[in-house]
Amino acid sequence: MSVSDLSATRFPGSISGFLQVASVLSLLLVLFKVVQFYLHRQWLLRNTQQFPCPPSHWFFGHKVPKDQELQDILTRVKNFPSACPHWLWGTKLRFQVYDPDYMKVILGRSDPKAHGSYRFLAPWIGYGLLLLNGETWFQHRRMLTPAFHYDILKPYVKTMADSVHVMLDKWEQIVGQDSTLEIFQHISLMTLDTIMKCAFSHEGSVQLDNLSSNGRQAISAYQLAHDHTDKVIKSRKAQLKDEGELEKARKKRRLDFLDLLLFARMENGSILSDKDLRAEVDTFMFEGHDTTASGISWIFYALATHPEYQKRCREEVQSLLGDGSSITWDHLDQMSYTTMCIKEALRLYPPVPGVSRDLSTPVTFPDGRSLPKGISVLLSFYGLHHNPTVWPNPEVFDPSRFAPESSRHSHSFLPFSGGARNCIGKQFAMNELKVAVALTLLRFELLPDPTRIPVPIPRLVLKSKNGIHLRLKKLQ
Repeated sequence: MSVSDLSATRFPGSISGFLQVASVLSLLLVLFKVVQFYLHRQWLLRNTQQFPCPPSHWFFGHKVPKDQELQDILTRVKNFPSACPHWLWGTKLRFQVYDPDYMKVILGRSDPKAHGSYRFLAPWIGYGLLLLNGETWFQHRRMLTPAFHYDILKPYVKTMADSVHVMLDKWEQIVGQDSTLEIFQHISLMTLDTIMKCAFSHEGSVQLDNLSSNGRQAISAYQLAHDHTDKVIKSRKAQLKDEGELEKARKKRRLDFLDLLLFARMENGSILSDKDLRAEVDTFMFEGHDTTASGISWIFYALATHPEYQKRCREEVQSLLGDGSSITWDHLDQMSYTTMCIKEALRLYPPVPGVSRDLSTPVTFPDGRSLPKGISVLLSFYGLHHNPTVWPNPEVFDPSRFAPESSRHSHSFLPFSGGARNCIGKQFAMNELKVAVALTLLRFELLPDPTRIPVPIPRLVLKSKNGIHLRLKKLQ
């Protein structure tokens, strides 16, 4: 027998042996994964057994219908005090919290943000304050805090007012006496307009440059801003080299967010790299326009559905501003009743429905129950704000909850989160909410569209499944 004949005879046997070994190894791998799955699931069950939850499938978890997440959390709030495990599937568990004492404990710690909940944002906005963790986040936070000082924010009130007036002028042109308008897209463009001017003194108006009526207008405008960030950073660096010191630049023009970032230094004397600069500017634009647009839209809806409160707000604003030709920083603190209504709308419709944390160490709550390291926790601000043990009759719009003499738990109202990682721009946001509400109420009466009631859905910000449609009646 030749060598070639011998090889041909042995070859099928070699293949068969290889396949047998591969099959055994695959079976062992599957068995290992099954055992691993079982042990991890048992660990999760054991460590969350103190917290009852609705029945769930061992693999598919709690099957919540699409866009029913908020209804599901409200059911849990009513039936399972303080907190409740939510099984996503298999060994994927999210521990939902909606109690102020529990919130205070978690927000008082330094746990990192849940990686899985935010990682898709990284290619878009980079690693700025929203996505950073640990010491790097702490350094950036300390360095950026002066950019949100009252003295810096005061000149922004006029910028905000100018952007709102552009939006209201557009509304006067396109709204008929009995027509309705989907307001979220318009408001999103307006807040983007404001944030671009405050971030890097953008000239022009994205509201006027994006006049199409479809939902892509805000997306394309934001893409434009995002794409131009690098170019703006480079040109601004060159400009500041000529202007010299910060105080010299301040005398020449109003400083914007990018100016302050370029002059800012960390404790070790270092400055932000171009990559870090871009991330912080993009984060400021992302967090500063979409969340605020959500807040303003839902506030308008709340006022439209409660005309008696809308009327009182308008009367207060008229007494302060007259025809509204100018609005100043000092006016904002004098809108006490309007602020109460704004806060009550933020309670019912928190712009950010919740945030996630990964426990870096074990935690024990005030009632003695505990969780181990490694659990993913969802802080449901929507659940907290609708918790009947915290807010009696939580579905009722009642601005008196925020009357100056009223008292409440320090962590019962968290529209801007809380603790060390609260929203750094919350004062900026509140100012913009007040400016938008005040100027709009001077020119329009807000009326609901009973044929299109908005359906809140939780995304990165609180949106409506079917848009937010209002009838706008121009005031004489």
